[in-house]
Amino acid sequence: MKFVPALLAALMPISAHAAAPVTGKWLTVERDSIIEIGQCGNTVCGKVARILKPTADGKPAIDSYNPNPALRTRPVLGINILTGFTDGGSLWNGQIYDPRKGKTYKSKLTRNPDGTLKVQGCIAFLCQTQIWTPVK
Repeated sequence: MKFVPALLAALMPISAHAAAPVTGKWLTVERDSIIEIGQCGNTVCGKVARILKPTADGKPAIDSYNPNPALRTRPVLGINILTGFTDGGSLWNGQIYDPRKGKTYKSKLTRNPDGTLKVQGCIAFLCQTQIWTPVK
């Protein structure tokens, strides 16, 4: 039978596509910090690796809006703002923490064809989008 290889190929399960990697260092849209994304156990997370703009008083930025009063004096530098990201096929799903508001949102990360990173923070079906650029 000449059609057997084609028939077998048609019956093979289609493998799921993995989302493009998002690990590396990224400059935020405000250009005020660098976020380093990497493996955290079985998930991907991202921490504030560098703050590029000082606060008005010259002191280190602190997590003053954190809903947990015990964390309001911790430095923003080193905080994991991206947590629990898993490969969702075409994008990464997890959570993003905004230290400027002290809020955590559902989040999606997608690597754009031009090498930038699309970062979305979502409440229900409404999402705010930022584009972060890679740091070399």
